[in-house]
Amino acid sequence: MAAHTEITTFDGLAGPIDCALDWPETTPTGWALVLHPNPAQGGTRDNKVVTTIARACVQEGLLALRPNFRGIGLSGGQFDEGRGERADMAALVEQFKTRYPEVYAGKWVLGGFSFGTSIGLQLYADWEKSGQHLPDMVIMAGSAALRFNNQNTRIAVRAPDDALIVHGENDDVVPLEEVMRWARPIDMPVVVIPNAGHFFHGKLLILRQLVQTRLKSL
Repeated sequence: MAAHTEITTFDGLAGPIDCALDWPETTPTGWALVLHPNPAQGGTRDNKVVTTIARACVQEGLLALRPNFRGIGLSGGQFDEGRGERADMAALVEQFKTRYPEVYAGKWVLGGFSFGTSIGLQLYADWEKSGQHLPDMVIMAGSAALRFNNQNTRIAVRAPDDALIVHGENDDVVPLEEVMRWARPIDMPVVVIPNAGHFFHGKLLILRQLVQTRLKSL
């Protein structure tokens, strides 16, 4: 089987969730959910950081699921400041489990970039609290963990101790110091790429290598 991308939809609370499924060359050993940056600022599932993380996952044998948030592409609804997006992604995971049970039963990775990290970490907290099956690995780039937090305003959600948190030294959208304010109280290591901005221009290869190295530990 050749690696390929399939476009499909799942059911969100405000209409369809427009998704890309990136299939590896061989039978998937698991899957990854990769969440994109702020849709109100042009973020989509085709963002280069998102596709970089997804390609790294595919190269390691995982099926990568890249959804568009509300109002992007063919996804229904409008931007909801993270509330509806979080609910949609929770519903998406449940439907993925039913539609692709064999893939879901494998290892799974929760990934995100910028706004997508806030949604992803809130979902992780929800799943941890409810006792649901947690991701085997969490990978976040350009983390916006202190933003769009609809669980308890300005209280940071945690990440698992072995999460990969990658940030650009010169990020002008989510300054490095903001990420460190989130990371310090929970002793979360942060991998800083020197001279990288928020979108990792010119540094995507480094990001990809970091992700692939971490994925090899699955």
